[in-house]
Amino acid sequence: MKRFFQPVEKDGFAKKPNLSSPKNGETSTEDKPKKEPTKFLTWNANSFLLRVKNNWPEFTKFITTFDPDVIAIQEVRMPAAGSKGAPKRPGELKDDTSSSREEKQIIMRALSNPPFGDYRVWWSLSDSKYAGTALIVKKCFQPQKVFFNLDRKASKHEPDGRVILAEFETFQLLNTYAPNNGWKEEENSFPRRRKWDKRILEFVLQCSDKPLIWCGDLNVSHEEIDVSHPDFFSAAKVNGYVPPNKEDCGQPGFTLSERKRFGNILKEGKLIDAYRFLHKEKDMEGGFSWSGNPIGKYRGKRMRIDYFVVAEQLKDRIVSCEIKGQGIELQGFYGSDHCPVTLVLSEAQPNSKESDLSA
Repeated sequence: MKRFFQPVEKDGFAKKPNLSSPKNGETSTEDKPKKEPTKFLTWNANSFLLRVKNNWPEFTKFITTFDPDVIAIQEVRMPAAGSKGAPKRPGELKDDTSSSREEKQIIMRALSNPPFGDYRVWWSLSDSKYAGTALIVKKCFQPQKVFFNLDRKASKHEPDGRVILAEFETFQLLNTYAPNNGWKEEENSFPRRRKWDKRILEFVLQCSDKPLIWCGDLNVSHEEIDVSHPDFFSAAKVNGYVPPNKEDCGQPGFTLSERKRFGNILKEGKLIDAYRFLHKEKDMEGGFSWSGNPIGKYRGKRMRIDYFVVAEQLKDRIVSCEIKGQGIELQGFYGSDHCPVTLVLSEAQPNSKESDLSA
């Protein structure tokens, strides 16, 4: 079964897919060669294993209907391979205990059945059931290179498996699970998020060779229109704690400091928020990708923190960008606290600006 998850070569180039052939009566997308991916989906699954166990038929039906070329997953929450005390292999699922082998088999069976048999999967995993990302790409659209860090270094994975970067012929796709800002001025909260945002800014400023599509759980709501209850989120606090800097006050993901940094990333990187580019008005029913617990004070409190951000030279190709869940009762969330977000681009024209850039 390990053939499903062959690691990337050390020089950063992806190996050829080695998935089993389609069964009799099944068709493969390899029979329909296309130039490049144009249909994308991003989703924070909030435990991929739980979604497979509890919500897979509904999610599979959705995937079959939308038929994405690329699926970006965040918060996989599956541990990396490697026994206790030994170096971890973040590109592989853990399978050195009976429980981990069983969990891996559950995942791999789900991904070997239609429609996922026509896809290949890359993992970037944490040491434990925390964070982690996956990139699931149709076999007919295999990327030229795959990296697991913002530095484009072969074999290196970011801490907690927060990055997968795939380079295709005419663009590059970055799948990230941004660290939560937290509530306090302590190592794993404000400083960690500031460092992350600084590295993302540095990365986008260096993306000059191919246009960028950046997707994932970016853990920030850029403007007031991106949250259901701005006053609630601005005043949110834990145990009465108020940060010394007023710009750090409020709900993680909606502090003024985070929003300013995100806005600067978009401006300096010449990037477009694809959803907001098409949807100018606030949508209280279906305009948010994350929803608070249906029980308690967060019931009905929602945020848009999952994105497709694209290079300016791709904006004229944006056909649609949709948030697929809606309502307080989490319709279309498939068991997660996040719902999928989709992006559809038109085909690149031979003489388009992005084609010239990537030539």
